[in-house]
Amino acid sequence: MINYSVFLMKNIQKPDEPKRAFAKNQVNEVWSFDKFVKHISDHNGVYTCGTVKGVIADMCDCLVEQLLNGNKIQMGELGDFSLSLKSEGADSMTNFTVRNIKEVKIIFSPGKDFENLVNRTEFNMVASRVAQSATLKAEKTGLKTVDLESVKKSPTPKPSTEGSDSGESTGGGTATGSNTGGGSDDGEEMEHN
Repeated sequence: MINYSVFLMKNIQKPDEPKRAFAKNQVNEVWSFDKFVKHISDHNGVYTCGTVKGVIADMCDCLVEQLLNGNKIQMGELGDFSLSLKSEGADSMTNFTVRNIKEVKIIFSPGKDFENLVNRTEFNMVASRVAQSATLKAEKTGLKTVDLESVKKSPTPKPSTEGSDSGESTGGGTATGSNTGGGSDDGEEMEHN
């Protein structure tokens, strides 16, 4: 199940348009590599954690090696991996050198199982992390009401995303696929691309 909150966001490409409501997922917990490996091992029951970890580590090493050899790697239902170059423009073909290439990016194209999970997901609308935190604080201090507008406008320090109890949303996106950015769900004053 995916917990989500709804926020009013403006379209920065069309600033004159009114804000519209969009969904933003909330990350339940951040799993370490070791925790994920243990889950695979427990889920499958055939391979030990060490075997699973070794296979994934070797896969990553080989994937990088083959990408740097200029190959595109197709990994079935997982998807395809390839490279893309980010370069600084030169005023002519002659003046372009390898020094103009500034970054090598890995491109991941999701496979069939990862293309769009909307039909396989249950959604649960919840209050934003800021509203949850303010309500909990009010309960602990004996307050009967919470002024959500002032809470959303006041700057609050960001909690760490380490561990499973952080309560911070580290992911982005919307149920409609319209919001491509990440960020937190601290308030309604978010920009939509």
